[in-house]
Amino acid sequence: MISNQESLNLSPFMAIYDMVVPKGNMLRKINELVDFTFILEELKTKYGLDNGRNAESPIRMFKYLLLKSIFDLSDVDVVERSKYDMSFKYFLDMAPEDSVIDPSSLTKFRKLRLPDEGLLDMLIGKTVEIALEKELIKSKSIIVDATHTKARYNQKSPKEFLQEKSKTVRKAVYQIDESMKAKFPPKTTSNEVKDELDYCRQVITVIETEPHIAEIPAVKEKLNVLKEVVEDYTEQLSYSNDPDARVGHKTADSSFFGYKTHIAMSDERIITAAIVTTGEKSDGKYLQELIEKSQETGMKVETVIGDTAYSEKDNIRYAKENNFELVSKLNPQITQGARTKEEEFEFNKDAGMYVCRAGHMAIRKARTNKKNVGKNQRQTYYFDIEKCKVCPYSEGCFKEGSKSKTYSTTIKSTEHKDQEVFQETDEFKRKAKSRYKIEAKNSELKHRHGYDTASSSGLFGMEIQGATAIFVVNLKRILKLLSEKE
Repeated sequence: MISNQESLNLSPFMAIYDMVVPKGNMLRKINELVDFTFILEELKTKYGLDNGRNAESPIRMFKYLLLKSIFDLSDVDVVERSKYDMSFKYFLDMAPEDSVIDPSSLTKFRKLRLPDEGLLDMLIGKTVEIALEKELIKSKSIIVDATHTKARYNQKSPKEFLQEKSKTVRKAVYQIDESMKAKFPPKTTSNEVKDELDYCRQVITVIETEPHIAEIPAVKEKLNVLKEVVEDYTEQLSYSNDPDARVGHKTADSSFFGYKTHIAMSDERIITAAIVTTGEKSDGKYLQELIEKSQETGMKVETVIGDTAYSEKDNIRYAKENNFELVSKLNPQITQGARTKEEEFEFNKDAGMYVCRAGHMAIRKARTNKKNVGKNQRQTYYFDIEKCKVCPYSEGCFKEGSKSKTYSTTIKSTEHKDQEVFQETDEFKRKAKSRYKIEAKNSELKHRHGYDTASSSGLFGMEIQGATAIFVVNLKRILKLLSEKE
C-alpha cells in the first residue's frame, strides 16, 4: 500500500545535507531539476491505496534504479553505498539516520511494480519536456543510429559461465594477496555443472573467511556477482540461453549475442526516442517509428541524419511524403528495389551481407546474370548449409539434401536518382558531419552506464535498463547545457 502523497521528512538531522552535499553535486542538481512525483502517478495502479502494509516509496525505488545506472552498481552494492554515502541518502529523500531497503526489494520492484510497457517512452518524453521548457532544444534535426548490448547470459554452457565468474573473483583476490592461491580448492575436472557449482560455493566461503580481503570494494563487487549467479542457478535459471537475445552482426567478421537499441537524438545531444529490439533486427526498419516517437515528445523534425542503413527505398519515400531531408548515403546493396521474403532476410549494412531470421549471416556473395543482356543483374548470397540443416526455421526455407542455400536480390542501378544527387551537395556533406555525435552518445551509454552488457535476461529487462540509462544521460546533458547558459 502507498499513501496518496509523499510524506514530509521531519528529521532534526536534515541540515547535515547542507554541509556535506555541495550545491554543485550532480545528484542534488537532478533532484532540483526533476519533479519525480510523475513516477507516483504512473505507478499508482500497481499499488493498493487503502489496504495492505505500507510499501517502500515508488519514487525512492525508482531513484535506486537511477543510482544503479549512474554509477553502474549491482543491487547489493547500490544499497550498501546508500548506507553511508550522504549524497545517495539525500537523493533518495531519506533522513541521515534512516535504514536502507533490502536489495531483493529492487528485483521485486522491477518485476511487479514497473509498467509492463511505455516506461522507455515515458522517461524520454519527460526529459525532452524539461529540455524544451528550458529552451535547450532549438534544432529541427535528429540523428539516428543503433547500438548493441551483449546478453548477460551469453552463448556459453552453464559450466563455462560459472567458471568465468569464479575466475574473475579469484583474479581480483590475487591482485590483493597472491598467497590466497593456496587456500582455494582445486578446480573441478568433471563436466558436471553441480560440481562447478560446488566449487563456486567453496570459493565464496574461502573469501568470506578473510574479511580483510572480502571487504575490499574491487573484490566485494565481483564476489557479489558470483553469489548472485550461484543463487540464481540454484533457482534453476538458465545461463546458456536468454530467451529473447539473438545473434546480431557488427561486421562481416564479428557478431554479438544480445539486443539492439535504436536511438534518435537531437543535434543538442538529447535522446528523443529509443526502441529496444533483439540483436538481429535491421536498423533501417525503425527509422519511421523513431521519427514519430520524437515528434510525440514535441520535437519538430525537418532533417534526419543517419548512416547507410537508413537509405532504404521506403525511408526515402517516407521522407519525401513527410517533407524532411534524409541525410543518409545510398548503399546499392540496401536499395535493391522489390525483393521477396523481406520479413525473413534483412540486410546488415556493416557486414554487407544478408542475415536470415535465425540470425545467421551469409558467408559469401556473387553477382549473377552478368552475360544476359536485357536482364537485371542479381546479387546472390550464399549461406552455410551446415547451420541450415539444424536451424529451427529450416522448414520451407531449406530443402533437405540441397547442396546450397542462397538468397538473391535484383540490382537496379537507376533507382534513387534524387537521393544520389542530394548526397553530392555541400549541404548534405555539411549535415552528415553531425553523425559522430550519436556515436559518442552510444559510447557514453556503454562505458559509463553499463549499457555494454544486459543487467538481466529478457527483452523487458533490457527495456527497463535502457529506460533508466537514457533517462540518466539525458538529465546529465540537460545539466551541462544549463551550466553553459549561466
